[in-house]
Amino acid sequence: MGEGERYAEFPPPPSLAPWVKVVWTYANPEPSDTVQRIAPDGCPELILDIGAPYEEEGPDGVWSLQPPALFAGQMTQPIAIRPVGPVELVAVRFHPDGARDWLGAPLATATDGRLDMVARLKGVAAPAGDPESQARAMTDRLEALRLEQGWTVDPLVRAEVEAMMDDAPALERSPADQRALQRRFLDRVGVSPRMLRSVMRFRRVFDHVQPGGESSGWLEAGLGAGYFDQPQMARDFRRFLGCTATEWAREQVELARAIASQTYKPGPPHLA
Repeated sequence: MGEGERYAEFPPPPSLAPWVKVVWTYANPEPSDTVQRIAPDGCPELILDIGAPYEEEGPDGVWSLQPPALFAGQMTQPIAIRPVGPVELVAVRFHPDGARDWLGAPLATATDGRLDMVARLKGVAAPAGDPESQARAMTDRLEALRLEQGWTVDPLVRAEVEAMMDDAPALERSPADQRALQRRFLDRVGVSPRMLRSVMRFRRVFDHVQPGGESSGWLEAGLGAGYFDQPQMARDFRRFLGCTATEWAREQVELARAIASQTYKPGPPHLA
């Protein structure tokens, strides 16, 4: 990371662990004006900007500021963002099926969207320069809502998601059972099981790649992630990032690189 740049991860308190994968913070007092590509990763997120919000490029090529507090639903395509000032943010990364009760609506309504959450996060005191307090402020708000709303987990969807995370093959189901699973996925996850499995395989590439991003390293990472060959992986890079692996490694900095390198291994002690 560059001088002054900071990234940290915090596991959620145990009471939120069925819904929240990790809470992470990022700060960069002097970001570059580089356009950064963010790829789908299978997890919806709740993001609070403490510094200047990012600009996002719309489908018409017009750039506009993101809301200072937003919910990012499942993504099936990349987005392009760029900073406009000093960056500092805290984000809740939900499990793929963990945000349904927070959102209070089918996750399919938020797919490929960034929803304004300013009103819902009003009063969250996330002090600048204090990552642990920022993370705790977010989990305190979610914990209050969990108790108030009685959050639940769909066991069938969760079992399917966990099988995907373990890269286990899909279970054989009758056409009727498969259609029922599709409906439950659109409600709890926001995308189909097939799409989520594709996104997870793509995300695993970044878990396997070695620093440097040489062509041979990307190929080995793709094979380790479950791709048959380089052309198959290249198609997903075009699909989910809009560029080749080596182009991404050369161009992407700051927040985009921090997100791609996020770990799912055990981290520091749980937030109290």
